[in-house]
Amino acid sequence: MNRSIVIAAVQANPTVGGINANEALARQKMAEARAAGADIAIFPELFINGYPPEDLAMKPAFWRAGQCAVQRLAAETDEDFAALVGVIWPAEGPGRRPRNALAFLAGGEIRGVAFKCDLPNYGVFDEKRIFEPGEEPSIFSWKGVQLGAPICEDIWSPDVCASLARRGAEILLAPNGSPYRRTAEQERFEVARARVAETGLPLIYVNEVGGQDELVFDGASFALDARGRQVMRLPAFEEALGVMHWTEGRDGWTGSGPPLADRLEGAGAMHHAMVVALRDYVNKSGFPGVLLGLSGGVDSALTAAVAVDALGPDRVRCFMLPSRYTSQESLDDAADCAGRLGVRLDEIPISPAVDAFAGMLTPHFGNRPPDLTEENIQARIRGLSLMALSNKLGSMLLTTGNKSEMAVGYATLYGDMCGGYNVLKDLYKTEVYEVCRWRNAHDPFRRGLDPIPERILTKPPSAELRPDQKDQDSLPEYEELDGILHGLVEEEATLDEIVARGYPPDTVERVQRLLYGSEYKRRQSAPGVKIGARAFGRDRRYPIVNGFRDRVSGA
Repeated sequence: MNRSIVIAAVQANPTVGGINANEALARQKMAEARAAGADIAIFPELFINGYPPEDLAMKPAFWRAGQCAVQRLAAETDEDFAALVGVIWPAEGPGRRPRNALAFLAGGEIRGVAFKCDLPNYGVFDEKRIFEPGEEPSIFSWKGVQLGAPICEDIWSPDVCASLARRGAEILLAPNGSPYRRTAEQERFEVARARVAETGLPLIYVNEVGGQDELVFDGASFALDARGRQVMRLPAFEEALGVMHWTEGRDGWTGSGPPLADRLEGAGAMHHAMVVALRDYVNKSGFPGVLLGLSGGVDSALTAAVAVDALGPDRVRCFMLPSRYTSQESLDDAADCAGRLGVRLDEIPISPAVDAFAGMLTPHFGNRPPDLTEENIQARIRGLSLMALSNKLGSMLLTTGNKSEMAVGYATLYGDMCGGYNVLKDLYKTEVYEVCRWRNAHDPFRRGLDPIPERILTKPPSAELRPDQKDQDSLPEYEELDGILHGLVEEEATLDEIVARGYPPDTVERVQRLLYGSEYKRRQSAPGVKIGARAFGRDRRYPIVNGFRDRVSGA
C-alpha cells in the first residue's frame, strides 16, 4: 500500500511582538487544518514572534514568551495531528544568541526543534547580528514520512537541502518570511525548482502574508512535486490554507490540492502591496484612520485611492489647503477625486498663514528677492496644518511623495514630507501613473467608479508654489529621470554605463548630484512600503556626508 500524508500550508498574517495574538491565530489555523483532514500544518518563519523581529530578538523575555506560547500549542496536538511553528528559540548560555527555529509540535509536546542554518545578511536582512546559526538541518518523522525542514534562506543555496536528502528526508517543508519585491515570486520559484531538481524531493514553500513596517509579505505560497511540477499556488496578499494530499508512487511523491491561484503581477501586484502594507500599518498600530492633503495631483490621488482600498472611505479624510497659486483646475480635480472615492474633503485656505509668516519674517530677510524660501514656507504651513489635524483628530497623516521626488530632494523637509507613512515611497513617478492606470482599469473592490479622474493623469504635474510652476521647470522629464535613477539606485551602475543608454552626460551628473545631496532628507522621511529591489532606508544606506562623485569619462 502506498504511503500518504496530508499537509496543510498555513499562509497567515502575524504581528511582530504580538505573541498572544499570534498564538491565538496559530490555534485557529491549526483547528482549521485539522478540520480539513490535515495530518500536519506548517506555519511561516518565526510565526509566533513575528518576522522580522529586529532587535526585539535580543530580549530574553521575548524568547521566553514565545517558547511558552509554542508549549501551550503543543499541548493541543496529539498522535493524529502535528504542527511545525516558527519561533525564536532561547540562547543556550551566557553570551550566546538566540536561534531562528521551527518547533515540531506533536503528541501533546514539543518533539523537536529545527534551527535555521544559513542566516541572510543583505538587503533588509541582518540575521547574522541577531541569531546564532544551526549546525545541521533537522528531519522530523511523522506518519511514517521523513520531513526535512529547511528554513527560508536555507533553500537559497544547495547545501542544506542536499544534506537533508542525504540523511533520508522525503519531503521538504520550507517556512518563509520572504518580503515582496517586484521579482520575488519568480525568483523563489526558480530557487525551489533548483532544489527539487538537485534532491529529487518535493518542496512545499510556505510564506507569510501581511505588512510589517516598511515590508509587506505577499504569501504566494506554493508546492512542487518530485518532478518539479507546480501542484499548489496560494493567492497573493491574502490569508489562505492550502491542504494537499501527498502520495508516494513509483515516480516519487505526488501532490494534489486546491486549484492553482491566479498570479498577480506588475502594477496589480504593486497596488495590492501598498494596500496590504497600509492596512496592516494602520490597524496593527491602532490608528482609527488616516488623513492626507488632496492637492488635485496624481500622487495624492493615488495615495487617497490606496487608503480607501485599504481602510474604506469612512476611515479616510482629505483636506485641500489652497494658496494663491492653486488653480481652479486643481480644486475641481481634488473635489472630483474625493467624490469618486466617497471621502470627506474639507478646504482650508493657507493664505492667511502665508501672509502672517511674511509679516513676521520679511523684515529679517533684508532686501533679498523671493526664492525657494517662500515656496517652502507654503509647504511647511500645509505640513504644520495637517499635523495639527492629525494630532487633534487622532488619525495618522499620510505623506504623498514618490521615489523620484525623494531621490532628488524634490520635497520640502517638515512640509510635504510630514506624515506617519508613505505608500508611494518606493514607487517611481512613472510607476505612479502605471498603478493609477491599472487601478482605473480594475476594480477589485467593486465600487464601480474609476477612482482617479482622467484629467489628473494627463495634466503636467506641478507643486503650485509659484505662478505657472511645473515639475519639469526643475527636473528632467520623468521618463528620463526615472531611467537614470533606476541605474543609479537599483543597479549601482556607473555614469558611463548610464550615458551609454542614451542619457545626456550633464543630466546624468546632475541627477547623481541631486541624489547624493538629498540623503539627509531621506533619513528624516516617513517609513514606506518596499516595492522594488532597493528601497531607500533598509536596502540602501548611504552616508549623509559623502565626498564621492562618479564622473562621466572625458567630462
